[in-house]
Amino acid sequence: MIRFDNIAWQAGGFRLENVSFTVPEKSYAVLMGRTGCGKTSLLEILCGLRRPASGRVFIAEREVTNLPPGARGIGYVPQDGAMFPTMTVRENIGFALRIRRRPADEIQQRVNELAAHLGVAHLLDRLPNNLSGGERQRVALGRALAAKPSVLLLDEPLSALDEELRDDLAKLLKNIQRELGVTALHITHSRSEAARLADVLFRLDDGRVQESPLLPELP
Repeated sequence: MIRFDNIAWQAGGFRLENVSFTVPEKSYAVLMGRTGCGKTSLLEILCGLRRPASGRVFIAEREVTNLPPGARGIGYVPQDGAMFPTMTVRENIGFALRIRRRPADEIQQRVNELAAHLGVAHLLDRLPNNLSGGERQRVALGRALAAKPSVLLLDEPLSALDEELRDDLAKLLKNIQRELGVTALHITHSRSEAARLADVLFRLDDGRVQESPLLPELP
């Protein structure tokens, strides 16, 4: 479960105010809104990368508003994947576990497990600049899931991919969310993406979030 409780945040002339909404536990939620309306800022507030001017953030009934990012139990896939360019795929996926000082054999096991699940086991020794766009997103997803978060945040993870890859990765995202039982919050501009993925749909407009009816999936 994710809950925003009267969140306010301001940067220059832009402001979010009284943002309150709840993502049900183990659901796949999609947040839509025009470019620059504050969707990414909300994810960064949830992650702990930005501090709200006021209001509270909860994950699974635990208030996390003042916790550091690493203590929130969140996996985050930013829009560009944000791969570490000098690290191999293996090192990228295992990063969250290494900074938590997990044993080497545990890291290896988890990395191999995720790589197999995401179809990137044959890429483990490559660097990010030798990967396709779809491969990079799969690796970024593996890195986000490595520490077994309860919440997965995805900032337009499919936007840079061609239509066939988008379809494949959308199916993968939904399957993984269901299999792992994580609560997902996914930002997109795509109505077809929202229709395919959303269990619950929200729209951010004029600094406020409202739940919207689900969109019909295209045949």
